[in-house]
Amino acid sequence: MSEKISFTIDGVALEASPGQTILEAADAAGIYIPRLCKMKGLMPFGSCRLCTVLVNGRPQSACTQPAGQNMTVENNTEKLNDYRRSVIEMLFVEGNHYCPFCEKSGNCELQAMAYRFGITAPRYPYMFPDRDVDATHPDVMIDRNRCILCGRCVLTSKAVDGKNVFQFTGRGAHKKISVNSAAGLGGTNLKVIDKAAEVCPVGSIIKKRVGYAVPVGQRKFDARPIGSEIEEEKVK
Repeated sequence: MSEKISFTIDGVALEASPGQTILEAADAAGIYIPRLCKMKGLMPFGSCRLCTVLVNGRPQSACTQPAGQNMTVENNTEKLNDYRRSVIEMLFVEGNHYCPFCEKSGNCELQAMAYRFGITAPRYPYMFPDRDVDATHPDVMIDRNRCILCGRCVLTSKAVDGKNVFQFTGRGAHKKISVNSAAGLGGTNLKVIDKAAEVCPVGSIIKKRVGYAVPVGQRKFDARPIGSEIEEEKVK
């Protein structure tokens, strides 16, 4: 049996298996590290950088960095949390997020993350980009106004569904999620039952005709803050 790796997060002693990331070890110990792109079952992508921690004083993404022997990790510090607030705020101003009438409100991880960090309004000016909506598919639509380029749909379509429906195209401010058909999402082989149709953390890729099946006030993050399911493991 491989020996366990011993390290600390904010002074708390943890153990990890060889190859286990800092984020995975933290989750197992009931320590929440914020994330938006990382999702259980998907290969770490390191896109959102919200899980950035200090490892022996140097910034690393917790979702991609393997735990190391005697590693000293800082996670819940005011400096890191202010950095995370900045990332969250930039995601809001770089898109067009109108939470009051978004179908994903209450189930949106970006919105929930803002609540967790006490963000009521961004510190940065809104960019109000001109982005399109693709409703050509009979059961699924893409609202690129809400996309945060997390990459979950790209990874899931390829690794889980085996289809490669979604991909990134463009660079910089012009980067966006595209599909493998010139006819839009309706011209792809995406099915409403595909995993890629349900992994979006925001309201960018949504299934039609189910947006308000669960009333506002009874949704996932209406009752419990994001990350609470991990922190509750620490209490058990």
